[in-house]
Amino acid sequence: MKKLFVVLAASVATIALAHVAVRVAAQESATKAPVMVSSADLKWIDLTEKKEMQYVVISGDHQKEAYTEMRKVRAGYDSPLHAHSNDLTDVIISGVWYLGKDAASAKDFGPGSVLIVPANWPHVSGCRSGSDCVLYQDGKGKFDFKRVP
Repeated sequence: MKKLFVVLAASVATIALAHVAVRVAAQESATKAPVMVSSADLKWIDLTEKKEMQYVVISGDHQKEAYTEMRKVRAGYDSPLHAHSNDLTDVIISGVWYLGKDAASAKDFGPGSVLIVPANWPHVSGCRSGSDCVLYQDGKGKFDFKRVP
Protein backbone atom coordinates (compact mmCIF):
# COMPACT_ATOMS: atom_id res chain seq x y z
CA MET A 1 0.00 0.00 0.00
CA LYS A 2 2.81 2.40 0.93
CA LYS A 3 4.62 1.52 -2.32
CA LEU A 4 1.44 2.26 -4.31
CA PHE A 5 1.10 5.66 -2.59
CA VAL A 6 4.71 6.55 -3.41
CA VAL A 7 4.18 5.58 -7.06
CA LEU A 8 0.94 7.59 -7.16
CA ALA A 9 2.56 10.63 -5.54
CA ALA A 10 5.47 10.49 -7.97
CA SER A 11 3.04 10.21 -10.89
CA VAL A 12 1.03 13.26 -9.80
CA ALA A 13 4.22 15.27 -9.24
CA THR A 14 5.46 14.24 -12.68
CA ILE A 15 2.16 15.31 -14.25
CA ALA A 16 2.34 18.69 -12.48
CA LEU A 17 5.89 19.26 -13.63
CA ALA A 18 4.94 18.19 -17.16
CA HIS A 19 2.15 20.78 -17.06
CA VAL A 20 4.75 23.39 -16.11
CA ALA A 21 7.00 22.33 -18.97
CA VAL A 22 4.14 22.46 -21.48
CA ARG A 23 2.98 25.87 -20.27
CA VAL A 24 6.47 27.37 -20.30
CA ALA A 25 7.26 25.75 -23.65
CA ALA A 26 4.14 27.32 -25.15
CA GLN A 27 5.27 30.75 -23.96
CA GLU A 28 8.73 30.13 -25.35
CA SER A 29 7.48 28.74 -28.67
CA ALA A 30 9.04 31.59 -30.64
CA THR A 31 12.49 30.30 -29.75
CA LYS A 32 11.56 26.63 -30.22
CA ALA A 33 13.96 25.73 -27.42
CA PRO A 34 12.83 23.56 -24.52
CA VAL A 35 12.92 24.89 -20.98
CA MET A 36 14.75 22.49 -18.70
CA VAL A 37 15.56 23.36 -15.11
CA SER A 38 16.90 20.88 -12.60
CA SER A 39 15.52 21.15 -9.09
CA ALA A 40 19.12 21.75 -7.97
CA ASP A 41 19.20 24.87 -10.16
CA LEU A 42 16.02 26.49 -8.82
CA LYS A 43 16.69 30.02 -7.52
CA TRP A 44 14.44 30.51 -4.48
CA ILE A 45 13.30 34.10 -3.74
CA ASP A 46 11.87 35.29 -0.41
CA LEU A 47 8.15 36.07 -0.73
CA THR A 48 7.71 39.72 0.25
CA GLU A 49 4.15 39.18 1.46
CA LYS A 50 5.04 36.21 3.70
CA LYS A 51 8.50 35.85 5.19
CA GLU A 52 7.88 32.14 5.89
CA MET A 53 7.69 31.40 2.16
CA GLN A 54 9.99 31.36 -0.84
CA TYR A 55 9.11 30.96 -4.50
CA VAL A 56 10.51 30.27 -7.95
CA VAL A 57 8.81 31.92 -10.93
CA ILE A 58 7.80 29.56 -13.70
CA SER A 59 5.51 31.96 -15.53
CA GLY A 60 3.67 35.22 -14.95
CA ASP A 61 4.04 37.56 -11.97
CA HIS A 62 2.03 36.82 -8.82
CA GLN A 63 2.04 40.53 -7.91
CA LYS A 64 0.27 41.51 -11.16
CA GLU A 65 -1.35 38.61 -13.01
CA ALA A 66 -1.95 34.91 -13.38
CA TYR A 67 1.17 32.93 -12.47
CA THR A 68 2.74 29.55 -11.98
CA GLU A 69 5.36 29.07 -9.25
CA MET A 70 7.04 26.58 -7.02
CA ARG A 71 6.55 27.58 -3.37
CA LYS A 72 8.56 26.51 -0.35
CA VAL A 73 6.92 26.99 3.06
CA ARG A 74 8.67 26.71 6.42
CA ALA A 75 7.69 23.69 8.54
CA GLY A 76 5.28 24.68 11.30
CA TYR A 77 3.86 27.68 9.40
CA ASP A 78 0.19 28.35 10.21
CA SER A 79 -1.92 30.71 8.13
CA PRO A 80 -5.01 32.08 9.91
CA LEU A 81 -8.48 32.26 8.35
CA HIS A 82 -8.16 34.01 4.99
CA ALA A 83 -9.27 33.96 1.34
CA HIS A 84 -7.81 34.77 -2.07
CA SER A 85 -9.46 36.78 -4.87
CA ASN A 86 -8.59 34.15 -7.50
CA ASP A 87 -8.67 30.37 -7.80
CA LEU A 88 -5.46 28.59 -6.74
CA THR A 89 -4.32 25.08 -7.64
CA ASP A 90 -1.66 23.49 -5.45
CA VAL A 91 0.15 20.19 -5.98
CA ILE A 92 2.03 19.04 -2.90
CA ILE A 93 5.56 17.94 -3.80
CA SER A 94 6.96 17.40 -0.29
CA GLY A 95 5.98 17.92 3.33
CA VAL A 96 2.47 17.79 4.79
CA TRP A 97 0.20 20.73 3.90
CA TYR A 98 -3.12 21.23 5.66
CA LEU A 99 -6.23 23.00 4.41
CA GLY A 100 -9.77 23.44 5.70
CA LYS A 101 -12.60 25.85 6.39
CA ASP A 102 -11.36 26.07 10.00
CA ALA A 103 -8.70 24.51 12.21
CA ALA A 104 -11.06 21.78 13.45
CA SER A 105 -11.95 20.56 9.95
CA ALA A 106 -8.56 21.04 8.28
CA LYS A 107 -7.18 17.91 6.63
CA ASP A 108 -3.56 16.94 5.96
CA PHE A 109 -2.32 16.46 2.40
CA GLY A 110 0.99 14.81 1.56
CA PRO A 111 3.04 14.51 -1.63
CA GLY A 112 0.98 13.97 -4.75
CA SER A 113 -2.13 15.68 -3.34
CA VAL A 114 -3.94 18.18 -5.56
CA LEU A 115 -5.89 21.05 -4.00
CA ILE A 116 -8.07 23.49 -5.94
CA VAL A 117 -9.04 26.43 -3.75
CA PRO A 118 -11.90 28.50 -5.17
CA ALA A 119 -11.74 32.29 -5.16
CA ASN A 120 -13.07 33.93 -1.98
CA TRP A 121 -13.32 30.63 -0.05
CA PRO A 122 -12.43 31.32 3.62
CA HIS A 123 -9.90 28.78 4.86
CA VAL A 124 -6.91 28.05 7.07
CA SER A 125 -3.77 26.44 5.69
CA GLY A 126 -0.17 25.73 6.54
CA CYS A 127 2.73 23.33 6.67
CA ARG A 128 2.84 20.77 9.46
CA SER A 129 5.94 20.52 11.65
CA GLY A 130 8.59 18.02 10.63
CA SER A 131 9.72 19.23 7.22
CA ASP A 132 9.27 22.19 4.92
CA CYS A 133 6.52 21.98 2.32
CA VAL A 134 7.18 22.41 -1.39
CA LEU A 135 4.17 23.14 -3.60
CA TYR A 136 3.56 23.68 -7.27
CA GLN A 137 1.08 26.59 -7.37
CA ASP A 138 -0.98 27.92 -10.26
CA GLY A 139 -2.86 31.16 -9.61
CA LYS A 140 -5.61 32.32 -11.97
CA GLY A 141 -4.85 35.98 -11.20
CA LYS A 142 -2.85 38.24 -8.89
CA PHE A 143 -1.99 36.59 -5.57
CA ASP A 144 -3.51 38.20 -2.49
CA PHE A 145 -4.14 37.27 1.11
CA LYS A 146 -7.37 38.63 2.57
CA ARG A 147 -7.79 38.01 6.31
CA VAL A 148 -11.28 36.91 7.28
CA PRO A 149 -12.48 38.17 10.69
